[in-house]
Amino acid sequence: MKIGTLEIIQIPAGEMNNFSYLLFCPATRRGLAVDPSLEPQRLLDAIDAHGVDLTWLVNTHGHRDHVAGNDLILQATGASLAAHPLAVPKIDRPLTEGDALMVGDTEVKVLHTPGHTPADITLNPPGVLLTGDTLFVTKVGRADMTGSDPVALYDSLRRLAQFPGETLVFPGHDYGPKAYSSIEYERRNNPYLRCPDLESFLALRMG
Repeated sequence: MKIGTLEIIQIPAGEMNNFSYLLFCPATRRGLAVDPSLEPQRLLDAIDAHGVDLTWLVNTHGHRDHVAGNDLILQATGASLAAHPLAVPKIDRPLTEGDALMVGDTEVKVLHTPGHTPADITLNPPGVLLTGDTLFVTKVGRADMTGSDPVALYDSLRRLAQFPGETLVFPGHDYGPKAYSSIEYERRNNPYLRCPDLESFLALRMG
């Protein structure tokens, strides 16, 4: 779908209901891909089908179901790898809060949204949040794994919830009643975003 100046392609990938993403500028065909997952050929097929010259491959965090396909995409496209420095080794471009990547003339901002892991990032093209495993449709990421921090996850979710209601949410997994949503939809329908305080969030997420 075309959102602003970018085309955003959501790609189901893998037995863990992952989503990969392809963002590109229709004018220049320069693009950015996100989380090739356990079935990277699906992302590669989309890159080829749309004639995209891939500049960046971005990982939202370092869990295997998101990064397992990195090598195939990098070798096939010559793209550079970008991620938080704690996410994966041998990155070409470390990303953290306040950084940005360009896709054509469009700036894709980087938000550091830790909690699920210390290295989670959310990508913020204009009007869009690609939230990885931080925020799903009506759900949120786990916070009981090695390196997880439920308090940090709460803070990250509160931050995302402050975006304009019409902001589209594209998650890292197809875990909800639909493939993508909006911040307003999540405010109304996501029980974790409806928690009035940290204590109630911890009871719900960790209970």
